Amino acid sequence: MADDYVRRTAITRLEVTDEQRDLLEETITEWKRGCQIATDMAWGECNAKSDVQPLAYDTVREHTDLGSQHAILATHQAAQAITGCLKRRSKGKKVSKPTFTAPTVKYDTRTLTLFDDDTVSLSTTESRIRCDLALPDADDGYQRQYLDADEWSVTESTLTARDGDYFLHIGFRRHKTDAERNTAEDGTVLGVDLGIENLAVTSTAYFFSGRELAHDLREFEKVRAGLQQTGTRSAHRTLERSSGREFRYVRDVLHQASNAIVDEALRYDCDIIAFEDLTYIRDRTGASWGHTWAFRTLYEQVEYKAEAVGVSVKQVGSAYTSKRCTECGFTADENRPTRNHFCCQKCESEANADYNAAKNIGMRYVRRGQQSSRRTGDSQLALKSGTVTPSDGFTAHPEGFEAEFTDKPHPQSAEGA
Repeated sequence: MADDYVRRTAITRLEVTDEQRDLLEETITEWKRGCQIATDMAWGECNAKSDVQPLAYDTVREHTDLGSQHAILATHQAAQAITGCLKRRSKGKKVSKPTFTAPTVKYDTRTLTLFDDDTVSLSTTESRIRCDLALPDADDGYQRQYLDADEWSVTESTLTARDGDYFLHIGFRRHKTDAERNTAEDGTVLGVDLGIENLAVTSTAYFFSGRELAHDLREFEKVRAGLQQTGTRSAHRTLERSSGREFRYVRDVLHQASNAIVDEALRYDCDIIAFEDLTYIRDRTGASWGHTWAFRTLYEQVEYKAEAVGVSVKQVGSAYTSKRCTECGFTADENRPTRNHFCCQKCESEANADYNAAKNIGMRYVRRGQQSSRRTGDSQLALKSGTVTPSDGFTAHPEGFEAEFTDKPHPQSAEGA
């Protein structure tokens, strides 16, 4: 069962030769073409994932240079994209046929092999290539806890090309322990909102600024664009060094942010950290590819660090979390007049917009427990000055916690909340 596993992703850059680079680029091109062929054939014809492979496999093999296993994976990728569209359509959202433009390729245990000497073998359109993993010099780099531990096994992974570099997102999984299977889902919840201006904001009013990260990512983009335009071998070497520096810098920022979020959860004795569903965060925030990668990496870091201290990490739906008032529940576009400011048009409650969203995310998880047959509905949302539940309302922390105006209950309007 999929739910019986703990899953993690370890990201590392590959050291590749010019010949290997050409093979990987060709494989990426053929992968995108294979996914598109399968999607074009199955769109409007298939309503189940299992229907796409028998329909499209032979055509993908005939019209691309993908090997047999990569052709199968391409039909699976198409099926996943199509069923995602069907799910959104069932909720009344407009959808269009998926297109595949991202420079990625999926790998599984038949097309990828990790070796003990920190190299990886990858299938390409012509042959398998063997590359070095550009791992941190330190033996305690975060990838080591998965690469060097017998309990973690490799699962589906993703190769991503970015500005001349190739990053391998290696999927790992292990069986859950008995304690992890039996962990109760009720408890105190910390809500977390992710964004550009503020990389992370918690329901306890902890703000981790994203301004410096956003600025530096833009500067890195400018440097890369100039070096790519130059096109010389020297510029290419400089580009590789620049990308490595960027990767290490962003990784360091994300480690600081993930540590801060887990520390906040421990400070307020939280059992669960709730994030919004990251599936559509790029559409919601207008994030660049780099920021989207940063959000997902931050989530993964929080997940494994929180698990180590007994805190669960969950995702909830993100719809209207930025436009709903946490005080009275009124939802409207006008509630968020600017990126940073939230002002309810009904009860006139005001707050930082990201902080309001963080509380909505946490409260959505709390409310979910009231409908779940597996939980008792005893969850509560952690705030800076106390806790709140949908049924019992606000309970202040003992003295020593400074109350915030936005955590205090507001008078209900004549019509009710």
